[in-house]
Amino acid sequence: MSRLELISPEGLRIDGRRPNELRKLTAKVNVLSQADGSAYLEQGNTKVLAAVYGPGEPRQRSKVVHDRSFISVEFNIAPFSAGERRKRTKGDKRSLELAYTIKETFEAVVITTQFPRSQINIYLQVLQADGGTLPACINASTLALVNAGIPMLDYVCACSAGSIEKTPILDINYVEESSDSPDVTVAYLPKVGKVALLQMEARLHIDVFEKVVALGTDGCIEMRSKLDTVIRQGMQQLVNQLEQ
Repeated sequence: MSRLELISPEGLRIDGRRPNELRKLTAKVNVLSQADGSAYLEQGNTKVLAAVYGPGEPRQRSKVVHDRSFISVEFNIAPFSAGERRKRTKGDKRSLELAYTIKETFEAVVITTQFPRSQINIYLQVLQADGGTLPACINASTLALVNAGIPMLDYVCACSAGSIEKTPILDINYVEESSDSPDVTVAYLPKVGKVALLQMEARLHIDVFEKVVALGTDGCIEMRSKLDTVIRQGMQQLVNQLEQ
């Protein structure tokens, strides 16, 4: 499929969205009873399960940090998650890169100084991959961390953005991601007003770059409202259960 076919003459993308429109978001928190915090998130057809354990005692003494907690991220993608059935191991290079990126992002946002000499574990399982895997994992991790009661400076809200024939597009799906279009991932702290992550997968002309990043940031601001609604609904369900 050519890049020109990704946007119709009417300005609609292949999935019917406008260039600046997010995919449908569905999410729940507290979905795993054994975890301290958990979340299930669907961003379009990308589906992610996140679990948080801790703060707890570090597994290895070498990872003990005396003045703050250590964040560990484990990322797995199911073999059936994409059209091409492929087994990925924990040592898969791409999985390790994503895990490290997520770890670095949250280390700057989680108030780790409140839990010295401890470890916070984030486990991520991608059940279906349809583009925007990294942003979906970051958003799911945010929900799970808040559900676990881990203090953070702000919600970490993530969104992908790109460009097709110099038209900025928001929240890229798999078809758009596979078309060799430039892809930028933005993780933003809406209340604090700071960028937590800015990752670009391909070259993007400077004239378009600013527009793409601005669109991604706007998407993150809109995403915060959606994530906050999920958290509030989860809290209300918990209150209702306690009252019964």
